[in-house]
Amino acid sequence: MIPADSSAAIADGAATATDFPVPTTLRVTREGAVARVTLNRPDVRNAFNDTVIGELTAVFDALGRDASLRAIVLGAEGKAFCAGADLNWMKAMAGYSWDENHADAGRLARMLWTIYSCPVPVIARVQGDVYAGGVGLVSVCDIVVATDGAGFCLSEARLGLLPATIGPYVVRALGEQASRRYFVTAERFSAADAHRLGLVHEVAAADQLDATVDAFVAALLANGPMAVRACKRLVQDVAHAPITPTLRDDTARRIADIRASAEGRDGVQSFLSKGKPSWLA
Repeated sequence: MIPADSSAAIADGAATATDFPVPTTLRVTREGAVARVTLNRPDVRNAFNDTVIGELTAVFDALGRDASLRAIVLGAEGKAFCAGADLNWMKAMAGYSWDENHADAGRLARMLWTIYSCPVPVIARVQGDVYAGGVGLVSVCDIVVATDGAGFCLSEARLGLLPATIGPYVVRALGEQASRRYFVTAERFSAADAHRLGLVHEVAAADQLDATVDAFVAALLANGPMAVRACKRLVQDVAHAPITPTLRDDTARRIADIRASAEGRDGVQSFLSKGKPSWLA
């Protein structure tokens, strides 16, 4: 386990360790092959600022390089999951030049991409309201579980802004038609609506949130570790790609690679012999 009050060292699958500074806005723990990253600023509804963005980027960069890790749960303390931008951060941004605004948005873009492209599946544990950039944070996760009382809002237009940096991920997760509506109206929508539209995979009562998240973790741990990573990458690579001869050949190469791998051979042989593969032994 990586306690919150000590140096966070994460094995990268080799003999060395990947270190990141002890976070001040996050709590990072680990049990076995599962890491938990928790936004820990409940007094400001876990809103973003430069520190949060930098720490999320560093932590997920390190976790993504750990070959022994098989699941990451991203959660938050307090009543809200993430309220978007911190008010003090917004006050500072009000005086930024175009170049400063561009650099600032680039840091957020890097954070979102780091989580989205993390090889390890990321499960969002959404215990409360999600606003603005927080919706982007949810959208870059692979599996989203939310309480039935959680609300969502892409509120940028109310401030004369737009959800640009988070846009590519939100449109993929929420869908184009729903995004057309909620980007321009800045309406709040419920967890049930988010589930219906595909942003949220499961809605749970508050007292069942952890059990539902843990069921997804167990499902990930039951599967071949390298196969899970390959499946995540496959979806990202083919979701919006035209089905060309090149893509068809690429998918044939991918299945050939994994069939010929030690994990693939182990999994198939274990299935045929009604035994357990090495990752379950």
